[in-house]
Amino acid sequence: MQRHIRDILDQVPSGRLMSVDLLRGLAIAAMVLVNNPGSWSYVYAPMAHAQWHGWTPTDVIFPLFLFVVGLSMVLSCGRGKPFPAVGWAQWSRALKLFALGLFLAVFFYNFRDDSYSWLQDRVEGIRWMGVLQRIALVYLFCSYLVYWLRAPGLIVAAVLCTLVPWLLMLFVPYQTAAGETFQGQLVFGNHFSAWLDQWLLGADHLYYRAAEPLAFDPEGILTTFSAASTCLLGVLAGLAWKHSKTDAVAQLRLCRDWSLAGGVMLILGQLLHPWVPINKALWSPSFVLVTAGVSALLLAGLFYLVDIRERRRAFAPLLVFGVNAIALFMLAGVVGRLLIMVPVGDTTLKGWLFQTVFQPLFGNYAGSLAFAVASLAVFYLVMWQMYRRRIFWKV
Repeated sequence: MQRHIRDILDQVPSGRLMSVDLLRGLAIAAMVLVNNPGSWSYVYAPMAHAQWHGWTPTDVIFPLFLFVVGLSMVLSCGRGKPFPAVGWAQWSRALKLFALGLFLAVFFYNFRDDSYSWLQDRVEGIRWMGVLQRIALVYLFCSYLVYWLRAPGLIVAAVLCTLVPWLLMLFVPYQTAAGETFQGQLVFGNHFSAWLDQWLLGADHLYYRAAEPLAFDPEGILTTFSAASTCLLGVLAGLAWKHSKTDAVAQLRLCRDWSLAGGVMLILGQLLHPWVPINKALWSPSFVLVTAGVSALLLAGLFYLVDIRERRRAFAPLLVFGVNAIALFMLAGVVGRLLIMVPVGDTTLKGWLFQTVFQPLFGNYAGSLAFAVASLAVFYLVMWQMYRRRIFWKV
């Protein structure tokens, strides 16, 4: 194990801000862990999303990844270089991410149903939005903002990106297919964002297509602009690093500033909750503040431990995930779908593994978690082989 850790750290380029790679690795590892339980019927509360208003640790994972996207946009330019003009490099990256999201949307076949129509279910009813699609759109949108605006303008943009969608949800009336008119509703299946999703994308192309009175997508159009504010807050955290000095005192001051900003955002978002509900699906302003606050605190903690104190050994395995985050997400998505596609008796391969191995050994909830941990361990072996061969999948 000691040699394994040393092999990981020996490949880290000198001068690289390791804490950001670790933060990305933490986000993607957590995302894979919560997306692959042995059974969705047995999931511990912290590893499930809040049912509607409120938040759990799982609700922080996607915003954390977007926060790191913003950080990485700054770090990729280095301290002394200007941001590049948006061109084919940014567009191709966004298009590839969007295409990978669409691939996962169609990568499924129900072999257990003789009447199943893949063309009708997966192609004609394709879900246009999703995690990777949102990352693609947010990245491209923020690339333009970062090139056009300086820090004060980015602060204003971050506020507007979360405030304008929220005001639209509160004050713009909308009408359902049944002719009912609503305004300011913030309930499951009934809010302005749902109406916009259904109008622009169609009910058959949304994640919650059976929701009443309006189908909607948790990665919908309007809330993608709100999600861009999370990415921009990551950009601002990166700019603080970009404009800081490199001496030890300055780096400690930067760590303190990230901690203070994170603490203030977390507390403010929580205090707003009675009036502005914390809600991931709506990506509300309070949700932006809470999740960005947690992200900034995690960044400050890792930066202090890894980049300042150089306590790297305990965190090294996260680096294997962090430098190949999209490859891990795709691997987990493909394998996860294959496990529920392959029939075994009257269940699926995933159901068979859970019921015959993990559930008898560990019980319902612990067995479901053990399945997720085992899956992550298998994925780690693949990611480690890529890492040691210096295969880094960049989109």
